[in-house]
Amino acid sequence: MTREHTHHHHGPGHNHTHHDHLHSHVHGGGDQERLEELKVLTTAFLDGFRRAEDKTSYLRISGIPFHRRGTDGLKMHLVDVNITSNWQIGTGSPAFGSRELVYLPYPGEMVSARETMTFTYVSLTERADIDLSTMLKDRTHKQEG
Repeated sequence: MTREHTHHHHGPGHNHTHHDHLHSHVHGGGDQERLEELKVLTTAFLDGFRRAEDKTSYLRISGIPFHRRGTDGLKMHLVDVNITSNWQIGTGSPAFGSRELVYLPYPGEMVSARETMTFTYVSLTERADIDLSTMLKDRTHKQEG
């Protein structure tokens, strides 16, 4: 199976400066107001999913697709939902004139928490892991167009 990783990590050390608690890995490259809106949506979605007694019904009502077309045209099926917690405790950036990274550990008050929610789709030949923020971003783009 091939693995599709649909969100991208920017730069060494996967540096973020967000100090919020719940979001599904929203990355820059657009309007700040839009990014804040996506953070609010992902937080609400994660909270609702956790509290839902029937996770499958919650996903259906939320419009999360249970099937999608793979790159080879085969139907892919939703088989897993994963929520991962991460805490950024430092940052790394390229050092001037060196192949080493400059490592900067954060003091306690700067450590930031974030959560990602990933939907895993599979077919006989392919696997795709799609981040919640990517789904929401795609959906909000369609609604605006």
